[in-house]
Amino acid sequence: MFKIKLDGGKTMQVEEKLYWHTTAHILAQAVKRLFPEDKLTIGPAIEHGFYYDFDVERPFTEEDLEKLEEEMKKIIKEDLPIERFELSREEAIAFMEERKEPYKVELIQELPEGETISFYRQGEFVDLCRGPHLPSTGKVKAIKLTSMSSAYWKGDAKNKTLQRVYGISFPKASELEEYLQKLEEAKQRDHRKLGKELGIFMTHDLVGKGLPMYLPNGYLVWELLEDYIKGKEKKLDYHHVLTPPIATVDLYKTSGHWDHYQESMFPKMEVEGEEFVLRPMNCPHHMMIYANEIHSYRDLPIRIGEIARDCRFESSGTLKGIERVRTFCQNDAHLFVTPEQIESEFQAVVNLILEVYKELNITDYHFELSLRDPEDKVKYYPDDDMWNSAENTLRQVLNDIGIEYEEKIGEAAFYGPKLDVQVKPAVGNEYTLSTCQLDFCLPMKFNLAYIDKDGAKKTPVVLHRAILGSIDRFIAYYLEETKGALPVWLAPTQVKILPITDKQMDYAREVTKKLKEQGIRAKLDERQEKIGYKIREAQMEKVPYMLIVGDKEIEANAVGVRARKEGDIGQMGLEDFTSRIQSEIKNYSL
Repeated sequence: MFKIKLDGGKTMQVEEKLYWHTTAHILAQAVKRLFPEDKLTIGPAIEHGFYYDFDVERPFTEEDLEKLEEEMKKIIKEDLPIERFELSREEAIAFMEERKEPYKVELIQELPEGETISFYRQGEFVDLCRGPHLPSTGKVKAIKLTSMSSAYWKGDAKNKTLQRVYGISFPKASELEEYLQKLEEAKQRDHRKLGKELGIFMTHDLVGKGLPMYLPNGYLVWELLEDYIKGKEKKLDYHHVLTPPIATVDLYKTSGHWDHYQESMFPKMEVEGEEFVLRPMNCPHHMMIYANEIHSYRDLPIRIGEIARDCRFESSGTLKGIERVRTFCQNDAHLFVTPEQIESEFQAVVNLILEVYKELNITDYHFELSLRDPEDKVKYYPDDDMWNSAENTLRQVLNDIGIEYEEKIGEAAFYGPKLDVQVKPAVGNEYTLSTCQLDFCLPMKFNLAYIDKDGAKKTPVVLHRAILGSIDRFIAYYLEETKGALPVWLAPTQVKILPITDKQMDYAREVTKKLKEQGIRAKLDERQEKIGYKIREAQMEKVPYMLIVGDKEIEANAVGVRARKEGDIGQMGLEDFTSRIQSEIKNYSL
């Protein structure tokens, strides 16, 4: 809530979104003053601030943004009263047609019959709006237009591309300054910036939007994460497979994904009379692997895991580095279990999530139980008995194992309820990192079976689970959490050896060789640069350890140790340093 001053010295509390929506109208008024031919669409308040979408004659520039901000300040200074009025449907359409605002006309035409059609006026500016708003433009104090992007009208890629302008406002300049400092922190943590600086990944429009390419440093981090999670899964008796990132359309018609997720898939391809599609998820392939053999109840649980390549069509406006892409690899697995094994296997998945989060220092998270919306007959597989059984089973399991959770209606997968682990990253909104889904549906669709102890055929239950989510998104998340200062075990370069002059080069080469022989990722800086420059550059590269080599170190058969976090540690024997760093690597030290 914001506190604003009213006439007469009184104050009142207003919701942030009311405050920000009023500011969105001030932005729209500024646009119409400076660019009168541009057309208005919508301008809502969002979680942090507001945006307004415009149909523009030419895209706005950074200079335009500065001019708009100055015009907004003038409108605020004018302290224009904000007044509400209503019109009939016919009057409203005629009013907006007269003002040459076709998008507003379209919105009015889509309103249900009998709905009140209200407008808000501030000076010469009028906008279609439900409201409410602040009493006047002068009640807004500190403003900042923060960014621009493109957007589709009504979020549909088939519609016109619009210019979106984002902004924020506060009752006090100090609050705006604090917010802008947080924005600057977010920029410093942005994985796209860090990814470029640290040589993690690259993109190029010639390859395609949303199709990142991992550079040597990035692929090394990728491999380390893959080995890390697969090692844990192997200890839990997971069996890893490799399946193709393409399949026939019929596979997804059988699973139901074709009906429920077709819009998120790339277009189908016709080859030799067959229709194929790039794989958007892996469960149908794993269902087929299970169906390849006859199983006894003694075989279950069967745990099939894969670091699997998937492809989904995301609109270009939603793409973001390696966090939101069109191709990604999931840390996926499907556990085929008997009904009696659901609780113990679900508990094991939760335990694995908690173990990984502890080792990787992921602390800001909570659990959500995602359920279907029983009123939605399109999104969810139509079987009330199956859904009631699945949701009650999962709810009971969570209660039995003592997990605190929040129920979310309408967030389930189309085939079953799920447990989502929502993380709150250092920057941006929270999102799902890990998930475990309970599925009675797909095993029936694929006619999966096992022979029970009484000789009868039974249908297994499937747990779909992902611990790291997609490895791409996890790398983005972890770069931002650590500001690129990855822990020693995950850092592409763990140690940089920095000789002070060329006189120490032979000894520095010997140190580098010994470290590499011990499996430590070490690099020697052989450039003829001053030692201070070499240290600063290694710090910029976020290298965990620097070993300074001078004449004193050669005499003592040692190295001068400088840590990324602790600074200058002092002289240390090479064997002692090697033991120290190997211990940190083995224990996933942070």
